[in-house]
Amino acid sequence: MQSHPIELRAASGRAYLALAAAGFKRYATYREAMVAAVVTNSVFGFLRFAVMLAVLDAGVRTVAGYSEPQLATFVWAGQGLIGVVLLWAPLDLAERIRSGDVVTDLLRPIDPVWQMLAADVGRAGYAAVTRFVGPVALGALVFELYAPRRPVTYALFACSALMATVVCFGCRYLVNAAAYWLLDARGPQMGWTIASGFLGGLFFPVWFFPGAVATALIVGTPFPSIIQLPLDVLIERGSLAGQLALLAVQAAWVAIILALCRFVQRQGERKLVVQGG
Repeated sequence: MQSHPIELRAASGRAYLALAAAGFKRYATYREAMVAAVVTNSVFGFLRFAVMLAVLDAGVRTVAGYSEPQLATFVWAGQGLIGVVLLWAPLDLAERIRSGDVVTDLLRPIDPVWQMLAADVGRAGYAAVTRFVGPVALGALVFELYAPRRPVTYALFACSALMATVVCFGCRYLVNAAAYWLLDARGPQMGWTIASGFLGGLFFPVWFFPGAVATALIVGTPFPSIIQLPLDVLIERGSLAGQLALLAVQAAWVAIILALCRFVQRQGERKLVVQGG
């Protein structure tokens, strides 16, 4: 007797929820690592904001449309957001491809992309209440942070942070999936580390570039959707319509990146078979 399609989808949904819960619980066990990450991100928060203050002390009261409280929030919320999106941490995929253990993943009755995404969303949920809150709370104790004036901004930021997590996961998945062809993904991972920080708004806001360059980066690359756009939503850079436009850009990149992940995964599986995996 065949299962009804609705029942199959419900079973898959329960499986992905279980994977998300497992991802949350897994990272909740590493309390010392979480504390160390919060301390490290907070130290770099002071360094980053010192650079921003140097620009403001030069006599400029606003920089690229950011006031001092907005820049402070940009820096400290950005330091917390690093842990939520897990910007630079590699997935296990590249090593599993190299060792051949990925064959076990392919034999499971669930899609490997959605499987890893569900676990990563669970991990991000734990990071949101620990690694994000810690640096922001410390920054608020020392500096004047910008508090959103529109209540809807909090919901928009939560949505934006979730999409940023998905985009970042997809980018890291694609970088690791290069191991299907290269067997060693350290080169692509190094390129990702440099590009994501420099072009994504982590080292400095993308709007520090000329306006046309910044717009091209935001629309034409996924990097700003990970750090820059969620922070612009949070500090209310522009109108409500502007915030919604930023969310639309992120949503487009979510769709594009996940579609690329599925395409690359299918091509990688064929390559793995050719290699005798």
